[in-house]
Amino acid sequence: MAELLSRIHRANRPHFHHLSPQQARVAYRMGAEILDLPREPLARVQDLQVPGPGGARSARLYAPSAERLPVLLYFHGGGFTIGGIETHDSLCRQLALRAHCAVISLDYRLAPEHRFPAAVDDCVAALHWLVLEADALGLDPRRVAVGGDSAGGTLAAVAALSARDAGIPLALQLLITPGTCARADTESHARFAKGYLLDAEAIAWFFAHYIDDAQKDDWRFAPLHAEDHSGLAPACLILAEADPLVDEGLAYGDTLRAAGTPVQLELYRGVTHDFIKMGRMLPEALAAQDAAARALRTAFGESA
Repeated sequence: MAELLSRIHRANRPHFHHLSPQQARVAYRMGAEILDLPREPLARVQDLQVPGPGGARSARLYAPSAERLPVLLYFHGGGFTIGGIETHDSLCRQLALRAHCAVISLDYRLAPEHRFPAAVDDCVAALHWLVLEADALGLDPRRVAVGGDSAGGTLAAVAALSARDAGIPLALQLLITPGTCARADTESHARFAKGYLLDAEAIAWFFAHYIDDAQKDDWRFAPLHAEDHSGLAPACLILAEADPLVDEGLAYGDTLRAAGTPVQLELYRGVTHDFIKMGRMLPEALAAQDAAARALRTAFGESA
């Protein structure tokens, strides 16, 4: 990981917080899959349109077979400001292949054009749509999970809370290096503020584009601040040791356990935020993908 960070530093690419959001999206898309595994061929890859409160959103369905499969609704990372279906195509293919399930990746609205809670509204609407339309898509509406990485992990946690309140049973919430608290004020934010891929300046830049400071205590931004964490879907938390967000990920796992929610927590030592998308270089990325797949298989009642 240290060598990889050194190589990234030597590449001397501009930091996202030195760019406009539009420039940052292009830069992220160009580099997003350099360290990912090659895009795996799958039996079914289908582009979809998902209705939402801001109009139809693009989505992509991945499936390793034509069977009637359980399905993971996936929300990409990118600080609510960058990222999309293409930046997470390789990861979604790997999850579909390894878990032998369908994955639907949602292109939710991004800030600053669409500030909080637009992304939340899109993700929650997509979950309601999926439960209704899974049959028509040849998928199993009784075996649905939500998941995501980074900001997408935050959105997945929020979707799980919303699903409980709406009476939608979920098999699993897969939370990969999620943000869960309001103020970026944990000890790990200070310890890993600079030089560990996700810098404090970048976090501040993302949040400034996405949300007003007065809104940050809203549980739809900071799910750790929800009033009640009981009755939620089982969680699989995948965390990185050298990540500013690791403390709030650990805190969320503790909070879920205290509320009676089953939690599988996987903490990968010596790696940074976004490590799960570095399968060409890091064995920990492959191990994390396998752990996510095992959690999905178990939740869906499939053999591991």
